[in-house]
Amino acid sequence: MKPIIIRGAGDIATGTIYALKKAGYPVIVSEIDKPTAIRRTVALSEAIYTNKSKVEDLECVLFDSFDEALNNANENYVPIIVDGNLSFLRNFKPDILVDAILAKKNIGTTIDMAKLTIALGPGFEAGVDVNYVIETMRGHRLGRIIDKGCAIPNTGIPGLVGGASKERVIHAPASGIWHIVKDIGDVVELGDVISTIENEIGTTEVKSELSGLIRGNIREGFIVTKGLKVADIDPRVSEKDNCYLISDKARCIAGSVLLLVTRFANNN
Repeated sequence: MKPIIIRGAGDIATGTIYALKKAGYPVIVSEIDKPTAIRRTVALSEAIYTNKSKVEDLECVLFDSFDEALNNANENYVPIIVDGNLSFLRNFKPDILVDAILAKKNIGTTIDMAKLTIALGPGFEAGVDVNYVIETMRGHRLGRIIDKGCAIPNTGIPGLVGGASKERVIHAPASGIWHIVKDIGDVVELGDVISTIENEIGTTEVKSELSGLIRGNIREGFIVTKGLKVADIDPRVSEKDNCYLISDKARCIAGSVLLLVTRFANNN
């Protein structure tokens, strides 16, 4: 079977990559050159910065070209390349392509890119942009397979975790260079400085808006823009292990992708 192409390797995408690889399917991941995943400890996209990354027991290795990745697609690890525009599709026609970027909009995936195209979350219409859309909104419909229509539109309000919603997600109050004060796994109190942003005007402190555990924090030295999602606080301080494990949401979505992939493989 041809390798399955996955666009994106953030924390939700990593759940899908993990499920497909562990089910025995060859996978190649395509990423942008500067991924913005904040849940770095459970995002295989970290390999773009460090050449190798590991989430749970699955390793991801960065390659310089698609051909190199293709030659290593059947290894025990997942090959990843920097090719945000999928330029390799000019010479390679995949059977299956999954858009797992979760950009809340379609940034270039089309239904004719593969025999089976799947997209995660809003921004796509099943039957038009892709064959299937997977619901990513927390709640009763999470993971639902949509064969006609769209996922629930993005509300801009983070899902409820441990009784907290909007206040658990931190957006950059200014543009500049991100410097970490407290990192993933650290416990913070309301008002604690978790990072600073340095620019030509000076230094801006970034404070926690609730007490809890830092679950996500963008990379040290990253150049952030004002409004970018940069950190995530989990009020459940007893759940530290969750910082290093694929989430229930990611696994639910992955199960739906795996169902579609398996059905396709059995019929072809």
